[in-house]
Amino acid sequence: QVQLVESGGGLVQPGGSLRLSCAASRNTLGYYGGWFRQAPGTERAQVSCISSSDGSTHYADSVKGRFTISRDNAKNTVYLQMNSLKPEDTAVYYCAAGLRRFNIATQCRVNGMEYWGKGTLVTVSS
Repeated sequence: QVQLVESGGGLVQPGGSLRLSCAASRNTLGYYGGWFRQAPGTERAQVSCISSSDGSTHYADSVKGRFTISRDNAKNTVYLQMNSLKPEDTAVYYCAAGLRRFNIATQCRVNGMEYWGKGTLVTVSS
């Protein structure tokens, strides 16, 4: 079992930045760590994933060039740096982890993850 705890959400103005953190309860070497988000009335969708083994990353087209995922294996923590935030980025952001089985582009999906945090709300509004 892996417990995941997110932090760092909040209210930010359009064009602003936030950094989300996801702390895992144990070492997750061999797993993908990921961020997903869910806005009201929509399905949960991928944002970004990172491999704990080689650091390879994958991003949804909607966040490429604005968001950066990173990890600190010594701290069992994955980060999501979000810049140039837009109102449409408003959502509950969930951290997830899944044992690596496929390439990252294939597995960075909701059904590719096994463990989930409870989510942190990000609101982008003036």
